[in-house]
Amino acid sequence: MSTAVVVEGPGEHRLAPHEPVPPSAGEALVRVHAVGICGSDREVYQGNRPEGYVRYPLTPGHEWSGTVEEVGAGVPATLVGRKVVGEGFRNCQVCDRCHAGETTLCTAGYEETGFTVPGAMAGTLTLPARLLHVLPDDADLTAAALLEPAACIAAAALKANARPGERVAVVGTGTLGMFAVQFLKAGSPAELLVVGTRPDRAALSKEFGATEFRTREQRLPDDFDVVIETAGSASAARTADSLLRRGGRLVLTGIPAPGAEGLDPTDLVVRQLEVHTVFGAPPEAWAHTVRVFGAGLLNPSPLVTHELPLAAFPEAIDLVGSGDPKVGKVLLRP
Repeated sequence: MSTAVVVEGPGEHRLAPHEPVPPSAGEALVRVHAVGICGSDREVYQGNRPEGYVRYPLTPGHEWSGTVEEVGAGVPATLVGRKVVGEGFRNCQVCDRCHAGETTLCTAGYEETGFTVPGAMAGTLTLPARLLHVLPDDADLTAAALLEPAACIAAAALKANARPGERVAVVGTGTLGMFAVQFLKAGSPAELLVVGTRPDRAALSKEFGATEFRTREQRLPDDFDVVIETAGSASAARTADSLLRRGGRLVLTGIPAPGAEGLDPTDLVVRQLEVHTVFGAPPEAWAHTVRVFGAGLLNPSPLVTHELPLAAFPEAIDLVGSGDPKVGKVLLRP
């Protein structure tokens, strides 16, 4: 028998025995290989997640990879044995937004793996098979556990619609920022600037394809075509805005604290900026991510700094919130 992390409520967790849930019709049972921890998991544990976006008691884990062990009725048996990742949003499939492919805007209400329904911090995960994305047979499952945050940035890259030869920039140097660099690099930009607060990320940024790195304290240009913001602060959003030429395209992916001062609407109108936002990843972004990963154009491995057993959940949560520049992506291995 395996174990699962169960968060009973803010600040309270336990390791519980875990029995696999047999897949019903349309479902698949996945043996979890690795599960990532991000700031939202820390919010779940600390009780800071907004009301309606978490349901206790809960097994967290929305960033994961694994192998299909069993499928329910109506699911192709050829899925068994395949390496997979999976979408988190449990959309209704019948509302207008779902029919348009905008599943993260499902009007039936918010449901997501690891937040309102059991997640992957367990030996197995049972979920609708329609949410699975099959990986190449030789895929590195440890690296693939980071494809959920990568898919969120893929959604941003698709909205940014950067064309070959354009000048592009990324604000933020965390996991999301480093994925944004890789997605934008794949589009053959003329320049790729990274702006952040951590000079120690300069080398990794350039390894992933950046042509230049600057901190926000340095003099910054104001004539870029496309900017993707990933830092999650109001000041980062304003920095991203300031980098753009008139008519430029901005995509915001970070979520600042409630009440944060935002962008100047007069500035947005006068400069005719095109502004998009991203919360989660629809199927199109997931498919794009898996294609880019399979083609070898997306390399999550250098971002992983810690791999811990499931029992080390509290230590992993502390690492994620430590602020230590040596801590990158933290994975748990069931």
